[in-house]
Amino acid sequence: MTPATTHNGSDVPDEELARFIERSAAGLSDAGWPRMPARVFIALLASDTGRLTAAELAEMLRVSPAAISGAVRYLSDAQIAVRDREPGARRDHYRADGTLWQQTVLSRNRMMRRWADSLAEGVEVVGEDTPGGARMAETLAFFRFLEAELPGLLEKWREHQSEKE
Repeated sequence: MTPATTHNGSDVPDEELARFIERSAAGLSDAGWPRMPARVFIALLASDTGRLTAAELAEMLRVSPAAISGAVRYLSDAQIAVRDREPGARRDHYRADGTLWQQTVLSRNRMMRRWADSLAEGVEVVGEDTPGGARMAETLAFFRFLEAELPGLLEKWREHQSEKE
């Protein structure tokens, strides 16, 4: 095969890129990601433009357009990838970039806050002095810790990024 210069901006052969995508997607799958969304996500990150059409993704990953459709829907719903279209264009493009991770972390923080609120109710219901209540209280403390620390971490990240620029 010829080099995949249109996908990754270098002379990395298609097969080497495919192996990288599969290895990286396997790692994400081990962390709980569905396999196809993981593959699409890594392909988007590895592409030279950072944005690909469904047809480009299907060709790059050697899968059907239907598989891509489900994967990008999953990534869009999880706010990990964004679908956009240039004015006058007929095809959607999908992209994943670093700023999306910030939004994803913030949405996860809101979800953890809801979990923590639910756990606090559970501790009240069963009592903190019971084994179940103690486990829930420990988990609650962890979520409250993350909730308190996350804004500072995100601010440090923004400072770090602005220093690079």
